[in-house]
Amino acid sequence: MLFKNILMSLNIQHLSRLAVGLSLNPSLHLPTLRHNNNITAGNQTSTSDFLLLAFSSHQELLFPLFLVLYLAALLGNVLILLAVGSDSRLQTPMYVLLFNLSLADLCFTSATVPRLLYALLTGDQTISHSACLSQVFFFLMAGNVDSYVLAAMAWDRYVAICKPLHYATVVTLPRCMVLLGAVWVGTALHSLLHTILLARLTFCSNRGLPYFFCDIHPLIHLACSDTSLNYMMVLVEGGSVIIVPAICIVASYVFIGAAVCQIRAPGGLRKAFSTCGSHLTVVILFYGTVVSVYLQPPGQVEGQEEPQDLVAIVMFSVVSPTLNPYIYSLQNREIKAALTKLFVGS
Repeated sequence: MLFKNILMSLNIQHLSRLAVGLSLNPSLHLPTLRHNNNITAGNQTSTSDFLLLAFSSHQELLFPLFLVLYLAALLGNVLILLAVGSDSRLQTPMYVLLFNLSLADLCFTSATVPRLLYALLTGDQTISHSACLSQVFFFLMAGNVDSYVLAAMAWDRYVAICKPLHYATVVTLPRCMVLLGAVWVGTALHSLLHTILLARLTFCSNRGLPYFFCDIHPLIHLACSDTSLNYMMVLVEGGSVIIVPAICIVASYVFIGAAVCQIRAPGGLRKAFSTCGSHLTVVILFYGTVVSVYLQPPGQVEGQEEPQDLVAIVMFSVVSPTLNPYIYSLQNREIKAALTKLFVGS
């Protein structure tokens, strides 16, 4: 009995020393306890990670589809960049605009599709907080550059058709370079503003995003802190980024349509359509889906998990940048000649 009491007292002293040591040196905590503090029990992901819930099934079918689309986007846009960059005869305003459109499309798809391909291939749908914010920044910047370059192209076509005698003096290369510089800087500042506003938010335990990439609306919806400033900036400043280029494009085509209706020369209508048809196709494909996703009433923001919204998102973020070079540029004779000279030789 005496031996048993001695053992009990020794055990109590040992446990008390261990408790004091753990309180003085937190690094002595057991690994399993630290692991459980940093990992959620449900899905074994870091508490600072987000989950990209779109396309969580049928990965074996979706992976080759998105891989083909991404490779086609890379091929088409890189060919445009090589053609315009290598041929001095293409250093004109129209082709400089094409160059920037392809560059923006390349950034647009590369901001989201590689991460989607990784998720489809490995099944890992998590994305860290910092990677999510980086994705928001580059996705917004590239998409807005796309929008403004399409507006600049509409202005270029307007001058070419409505004021052909003044085209050489109005649409000059220095003026286009200044315009494009302002577009890239302005869209970068716009994207940085929204990224900073998102970075100040705190998020709830539910971190599942209904998209296959990080975007403003679903992130704001998941936030636990006050999002009134974010919503105000999205509606006022963010909405203007979509509406202003769209108004410029519509106004340009109103004047172009009025000028085309006055054409009496044989083949004039066909020539005007060949000049604007490709650009108009790209504009409809891009803006038709962007408007359906981003210009929704506030009460419908929570409904973005619906399949039709996901289809629209894929159309403007993946399909449109993939088709742009094939619709707009690679059918151009000057582009074909530049590529032939580049790869085959003169």
